[in-house]
Amino acid sequence: MNMKNRIQAAFALIALMLISFSAPAAMTIDEAKQNGLIGEDASGYIGAVARPNSEIRALVASVNDRRREEYERIASANNLEVDAVEKLAGKKTIEMTPTGFYIRLPGRDWQRK
Repeated sequence: MNMKNRIQAAFALIALMLISFSAPAAMTIDEAKQNGLIGEDASGYIGAVARPNSEIRALVASVNDRRREEYERIASANNLEVDAVEKLAGKKTIEMTPTGFYIRLPGRDWQRK
């Protein structure tokens, strides 16, 4: 499998992973995004847009822990560095983020897409 195919396979896995992510907390990632509480960061992880309460902190930590595990698995399976997978995932998640939801690009504050 060439590098392009590996990256495409990694993106497909990341997309599936992102769709299925919800935290065991009462609020899901989708609800938190819709309410402007969290957003997608260019790092490949989510973050709290403003001062988070304990539920949002737990949601962010849970989702990011699972993303990190998945990025490490994808990197290992495709002989890539984890930071390369994180950056690619960050780019893809920001591209996939609907208009009106929060994103954070490198060196910038949170902004609505």
